[in-house]
Amino acid sequence: MVRTIRWTETAIRDLNESARFIARDSPYYAAAFVKEVRRAARSLNISSERGRIVPESERPDIREIYVKSYRLIYQVKTHEVFLLSFIHGSRDLESLWKKRFEDYQF
Repeated sequence: MVRTIRWTETAIRDLNESARFIARDSPYYAAAFVKEVRRAARSLNISSERGRIVPESERPDIREIYVKSYRLIYQVKTHEVFLLSFIHGSRDLESLWKKRFEDYQF
């Protein structure tokens, strides 16, 4: 099934922050990185279930794929994929999500 990809404001902000961080050393690599992330996100329209279930959530609809050392976290719905967050793999996801999504039950 083909699903529509939807970026949340949080995921867009996360990607922009990561790109700005990388661009401090290399604008070229920052642009290439953003392209790679966008390509990975687009690929979820067909194979959404390929990502692993996010261990912190234990919900089968909340999944992630890695792009380099970053976690692209998304929610699979019937006709859509919502990109929820894009964070470095070394960050503490649980505490970060508590701050960001207080009303969202993971």
